[in-house]
Amino acid sequence: MGREFEKKYRASAGALDAVRQRYGGFAAIHMATTYYDTPDRELSRRRWTLRQRQENDRTVCTLKIPLPDGSRGEWEVVSPSLDAGIPGLLAAGAPKELTEIISAGLEPVCGARFLRLAKAVSHENAVLELALDSGELLGGGSALPFWEIEVELKSGSDQAAERFGEALRQEFHLTEEPESKFQRARKLANGRERHV
Repeated sequence: MGREFEKKYRASAGALDAVRQRYGGFAAIHMATTYYDTPDRELSRRRWTLRQRQENDRTVCTLKIPLPDGSRGEWEVVSPSLDAGIPGLLAAGAPKELTEIISAGLEPVCGARFLRLAKAVSHENAVLELALDSGELLGGGSALPFWEIEVELKSGSDQAAERFGEALRQEFHLTEEPESKFQRARKLANGRERHV
């Protein structure tokens, strides 16, 4: 299991451009994500996220679950489809109860389409991924534009990632984003997402 610890910040197109100019050297990844749930929304009730994402020329299936320390457990496999990816997630160590949970079937519930500019950044003996995301959340036949900056810990301490994120927030006048793309897209699908 991988452990995901990240900080997310709402931004503007201008703020993304300013960060890009400040740090330079970003790689571009075109992403198209579909989030899935069971018909009775059991995955959402558990706060589990199951997705299939196209990342440039590869397709990745991912399961994320909340951990007690506020981070998330994460399993990821390259697979041409979600059906083919589920056995790979289980083989990688995803909770075996996933099989029972999804036995009633899965359906797409929402999604996101965006461009990610990403680069590795060293800070306080930690390695972080700095990601600048711009695109649309998709749900309920609607699309909502978003601009977002993520700081994801790759190695080192959570505190180093938090301090880097806080310095970034202050320098570029960002607002911390407590909800994931999935949570916001699901609200959009349910007609409850805020419009910005």
